Amino acid sequence: MLGQRQYEAVVGGQTITIATGGFAEQAGGAVTVRQGDTLLLATATMSRTPREGTDFFPLTVDYEERMYAGGKIPGSFFRREGRPPESAILIDRLTDRPLRPLFPKDMRNDVQLILYSLSSDGETPIDVLAILGASAALTISDVPFEGPVGALRVGLDAEGELAFNPSYQEAETNGLDLRMAGTRDAIMMVECNADQHDEPRIIAALEAGHNAMRPLIDAVEEEMDLLREMLKN
Repeated sequence: MLGQRQYEAVVGGQTITIATGGFAEQAGGAVTVRQGDTLLLATATMSRTPREGTDFFPLTVDYEERMYAGGKIPGSFFRREGRPPESAILIDRLTDRPLRPLFPKDMRNDVQLILYSLSSDGETPIDVLAILGASAALTISDVPFEGPVGALRVGLDAEGELAFNPSYQEAETNGLDLRMAGTRDAIMMVECNADQHDEPRIIAALEAGHNAMRPLIDAVEEEMDLLREMLKN
C-alpha cells in the first residue's frame, strides 16, 4: 500500500499540487488538485463493457459546484443545492473539449468524470484545474487515454507582461484571458477573451503557455512512472 502521494509543479510562481492515493478508491483513478486554498477532487471511471447500439463515444463530464466550497450554506426553507449554474455547465464543456480527442476512436465504453470543488479561495479560477484534474485521473486509471494534458490560463500582469494562472480580478481587468490545454507535443484547446491584441502577441502567449504547462504534465507522468514500476515488481 503506497498511501497518498503528492506531486508539485510551479506555474507562474504558484505551486500546484496533485495528490492521489487513499481516497475514492473504488474509482478507476482519483486525484485532488490544489492551488492556493482552492481544492478540486477529480475521479474517472469506465464501464466494464461497451454500450450496445451506440455509434458515439459516451463520455460524461460532471462538474459539481457546492456552496460550502466558498464557505456558504443555503439558507431559508430550501437548504439543498439548486441545479448546476451556467458556469458549471461551461466548465463541463471546457473539460470535455481537450480530452475527447485523446480516446480511441472506436471506444464505446461509458466513461464518467466527476469533478467536485471542495474549497474555493475566490481568487483562483477553477476551470483549468478541472481540466488538469480530469486528465490526471484518467491518466492513472485503467481507461485508454493518450494523456496527460496540462491546462492553464494566460493573462497579463500590471506591467503588461504575460502571467500564468492570474486571479479572477487580474484576468478581468488586464485585457487578456486565454485558457488553453495541451499535451506535451501539441495544443489541444484554446479559448480566449482579449482586448485588441495583435497576432504576434497571441502567438507568443500560446507558445509561452504551452511551455509553462509542461511541469504539470511532468507531475502526472511521475505518478505513471511509479505505477509502471509497481507493475514490473
